[in-house]
Formats: sequence, C-alpha cells, structure tokens
Amino acid sequence: MTTTPNSEYDSPWKEALEFYFPEFMEFFFPKIHTKIDWQRQWEFLDKELQQVVRDAEVGRRFVDKLVKVWQRNGQQTWVLLHVEIQGSKESVFPKRMFVYHYRLSDRYNHPIVSLAVLTDENPNWKPTTHTYSLWGCKMKFKFPIAKLLDYKGQHEQLEQSQNPFAVVTLAHLQAQATSQTPETRLQWKLRLVKGLYNRGYSKKDILELFRFIDWILALPEDLKLVFKQELNAFEEDKQMRYVTSIEQIGIEQGLQQGNIQQGQTYIIEVLEVRFGEVSETISQQ
Repeated sequence: MTTTPNSEYDSPWKEALEFYFPEFMEFFFPKIHTKIDWQRQWEFLDKELQQVVRDAEVGRRFVDKLVKVWQRNGQQTWVLLHVEIQGSKESVFPKRMFVYHYRLSDRYNHPIVSLAVLTDENPNWKPTTHTYSLWGCKMKFKFPIAKLLDYKGQHEQLEQSQNPFAVVTLAHLQAQATSQTPETRLQWKLRLVKGLYNRGYSKKDILELFRFIDWILALPEDLKLVFKQELNAFEEDKQMRYVTSIEQIGIEQGLQQGNIQQGQTYIIEVLEVRFGEVSETISQQ
C-alpha cells in the first residue's frame, strides 16, 4: 500500500518566513503590517535571539524569528518582533512566549511585540495569554495569534489571493488533510503548483513557493513520477518550463545516471534564479 512520507515542516516555514516577511505580516497580522515602515529595511536577528533564549528553553520551539522593524509614525523608533510558528499543542507555550518577551525587553530596552502562528490540528487550542497570580500579586501577558485552521474551508479565497502566504497556508492545510491519502495529496500538489502560474508570479516566486509545496506535500516514490509527468505536460502546454520540480528532478536523474555535468547545469540554473548571476568560479566548481 502506498503511504505518504512523514513531513517535517519547520525548514520550509523558516525559509518562507525569511523570503516573504512583509507578505507574512500582511496576511496574518494586517493591522500590525500597516504600522511598519516597509520603506526601511527590516533585519533578522537570529544570533541575538539565540543568545537570549539559549538557557531559557521552555518546551520545544518550532520556528521562531526576531525581526527589527521601524514604526511608521514619523518617529525614528524601531521595534523588535518576536514571531513564533507553533506546530503542536503545548501547555508551556504561553509561558515560553512570556519568558522570551521579558528577556528581550530586558536586553534591548525597546518595544517588543510577540506574535504567534499556530499550525497545529487542534481547532480549540488558541492560547493568547500567560497569567500568574499569588497573594495579591498578578501578572497578565497577552499576545496576538493567527490560527491556520481558521482558514480551513476558504480554499477559493486562498487560491485567488496574490499573497504568497495564501499558498503557504493552503499547502500546509492540505499536508495535514492528506497525510493518509497520497493520491489526494498528489492532486492537491498539482493544483497548487499549477496555480502559481495563474497568479502571474515571477520565476523567482514560483521557484521559492514550489520549494515550500514540494517539501511540505511530500509524495511517495511511485507518485513522484506521476507528478513529474503531469507537470511536464502542463508546462509544455503553458510553454513555461522553469518550475523547480523539473530542475530538482533533473539534478536527481543526472546524479543517479552518473551524468554529473547535467546535474551541475541544473544546480547552476537554480542558483541563478534565486540569487541572480552566478560567478564563474562557482560555475566551474
């Protein structure tokens, strides 16, 4: 019987968040998005975050980011956004959000905004507060959340949206829904990848979003071939043969057949799409 490989979602979420951070904020936290000055460059502070939380582990972290942004209020004021993607129900999660918040506040003495996107499969789990009370001393910490399951049943709206995180959200929801039905997953994967063309995305966007879809909607080996064949036919009809699946499959086939030159050619094409011109030194390697 064909089974669907287990999926690890942290890496694709991390890449998508880094690549499309303004779109992430616009999709999940639109009110906050309007408060940020996107004309000024935002900055990911991964090393700084690790220094703050390395000895404060409270439960398992899925994906979290610390981002420096600037307020759109006429003042030269920057804010730190702590964004966490939480993949499972966890009783200590609200406390962890609080611990990171006060540690960041203590370290930087600047405004801190803590945000969470919940990607778990429990519709009733929506933690937004951490409270503590004893002998008249009380503390309450509240943070905004977005719940992926709240978008369930909004397939049409998500497929019509131009925001890349509409694609990310729908792909993640279908990864959960089709974990035991690989044939259905195949159809959704094809539908989502084909939809990238219909949105009019650039080649770079198609490449990046395909990487997310391909990773999160992993297929068993027998259905990978079916996927390739159907996607090849679609690309030929569109006369747009540049989606990542073709490049990735070409790398795998080239290496499996001992055709190193073919594999190198595909790798260089991928690098050029993602990062622009590839130096002659790298190409020769």
